[in-house]
Amino acid sequence: MTTTVATAEDIYADPSALIPLYLHQPRSRAIVAWRARLPGSLPVTHHGRAEIANAIGLAQFRGEVSSEKAIEAWGALDHDFAEGNLQQTSVMLRAALNQAIELSRTHSPTLGTRASDVLHVACAMELKLKHFLTFDERQQKLAAACGLKPVKL
Repeated sequence: MTTTVATAEDIYADPSALIPLYLHQPRSRAIVAWRARLPGSLPVTHHGRAEIANAIGLAQFRGEVSSEKAIEAWGALDHDFAEGNLQQTSVMLRAALNQAIELSRTHSPTLGTRASDVLHVACAMELKLKHFLTFDERQQKLAAACGLKPVKL
């Protein structure tokens, strides 16, 4: 199934959904193909960018990639920002954290969402984005409960 979204600007992509663009993973082929079909620049928060960079470093630490592959992955990430495939997006952190607190109180007891996942949904809401891409089922349920439309690959 493909998404009906015309451009990337309305989509919040959770970092875990973007990591397969930079590290070979089972979903890499699908996310690369989806991204190639989607025009525009995906908004990424500063902490989202930090999560992607950290995931690359963790993959090296765990022996999943060599130091050379990690350097290549960080370079590809930086290149995507420089070329406009990804757009560094600012969000008012205090507002996003306050939103995350409310979402945690309302939804975490029934959905079991993790703090980082809640914060990404809160950021999407603060940025007034319409669509949410994640491979995490609980996070997707939270996003849907908050009125964000799922992006299907």
